[in-house]
Amino acid sequence: MSIAQALLPEFEHEIAGVRRVLERIPVEHLEYRPHPKSMTLGQLANHLATMPGWIVSTLSRTELDFALPETRALMPKPSTTIEGLLSTLDAGREEASKALAKASDADFQVIWSGKADGKVLFSMPRIAVVRGFVLNHAIHHRAQATVYLRMLDVPVPSLYGPTADEA
Repeated sequence: MSIAQALLPEFEHEIAGVRRVLERIPVEHLEYRPHPKSMTLGQLANHLATMPGWIVSTLSRTELDFALPETRALMPKPSTTIEGLLSTLDAGREEASKALAKASDADFQVIWSGKADGKVLFSMPRIAVVRGFVLNHAIHHRAQATVYLRMLDVPVPSLYGPTADEA
């Protein structure tokens, strides 16, 4: 089994969970922030919605400078609607699935670098970027979003099994 064949079901499963969380976000609470140092729910939701698209950048380039205006211009515009968030997520999922499906094992071994103003922040094989900076990162922020939902008394969706709200 290729790396892509192994990753695709995991990717689809985790992004389906992100979608279920985004579907539950109450639009009237997008400005909710549990702590002054926390992102707002809207910022967190937009961050989550863009993550699948990062796989395309990872597999089509060998580096990305996050500080460059042209890099920021590639990011989808933030949405203030659930429909917009889901549209961004779904488009990124579709493109990422295609990129993953056509990636060879050798493609995943290519070193990829994240930069800021030309300074290398990290360099690692693409597989580590996909796993760590996309999948694990999405799982982390999805979990944060479920805490926000709980604090807002919004039923938390099932991700790996029933929640207290969906027993």
